Amino acid sequence: MIQPPEYIRDIQPYVPGKPIEELERELGISKSVKLASNENPIGPSPAAINAIRNSADINRYPDGGGYYLTQALSQMLGIAQDELILGNGSNEVIDIAVKTYMQDGDEAVMAVPSFVVYAMAVKAVGGTPVQIPLKEYTNDLAAMADAITPRTKMVFIANPNNPTGTLNKQAEFDAMMIRIPDTVLVVIDEAYYEYVTDPEYAQSMKYFGSDKNIIILRTFSKMYGLAGLRIGYGIGKKELLSDMNRIREPFNTNTLAQEAARAALTDTEHVSRSRACNEEGKKYLYDEFRNLGIAFVATESNFIYMPINDSSTIHRRLLEQGVIIRPMGPNAIRVTIGLSEENRRFVQALKNVLSSQF
Repeated sequence: MIQPPEYIRDIQPYVPGKPIEELERELGISKSVKLASNENPIGPSPAAINAIRNSADINRYPDGGGYYLTQALSQMLGIAQDELILGNGSNEVIDIAVKTYMQDGDEAVMAVPSFVVYAMAVKAVGGTPVQIPLKEYTNDLAAMADAITPRTKMVFIANPNNPTGTLNKQAEFDAMMIRIPDTVLVVIDEAYYEYVTDPEYAQSMKYFGSDKNIIILRTFSKMYGLAGLRIGYGIGKKELLSDMNRIREPFNTNTLAQEAARAALTDTEHVSRSRACNEEGKKYLYDEFRNLGIAFVATESNFIYMPINDSSTIHRRLLEQGVIIRPMGPNAIRVTIGLSEENRRFVQALKNVLSSQF
């Protein structure tokens, strides 16, 4: 039987959660609450839904370059359309960048724990992920810069970081960027950019017009509530994106996704409402965790990371009560900030587990 290269066999596949309906059937429960995937609990903008309903040309292939969506993004960001690349989620832009700029034996520096797709994409081309432990749950940018060698081709920085929700501030980001050689591509993953409230948050766009090689990733999956349509984008110099477009699939983003994303950009009220819902839920959960004496990491995103022992048991027992969260290794869980009633369900279920009354 044909076998893939060893570096492919070494990749641990991403394991998605089961559909809610299947979990309910297996566990004999109903009315479950999903707080595992950092989705917007409010859902998509009404403008995005209307755009989908009014899109009739799905018998035609989509616009391969996403002309109208990149036009809207270029106007919003103040950059040229050829300084944008669309992806089937920002995940695909990660994959395209790695395939374009890395090959067997190259290295990419990244934090751990962080978004698992970075390491998977690097391993898929025979590269080596150089994983630097977080410092106080935050990307240790100085240590990441220290880890750069002549074999380093890329550096990945999730800001805010997933799964911890922490961010890097401008001063430390600037200090790291000074040390980046011109042979290294820095990928700044800002999937949760719209949720950030800290005024010292590192503004990566500051380096967009510099001599640094940088690609900034953003997505419509989180704040804009379009996770099911898989649409994201990258911001970078046209020379970098021109190379990446050589291997990008011709029709990698579908018509409905493009139309919905373009409409979502116009609905600033939906963004404000989503942000307010997140801030209200965050405050409620912080207060409840403090009352329970439970450790948590303050977040700048729409989820909260909780160091906690025996996370697999807690995950299972929460599931039995119809609450779906994400275990993050043996000693931590991550919970998405949901609607108020969802947050209350989670807190009550967690109380049941911790008091052993369930």
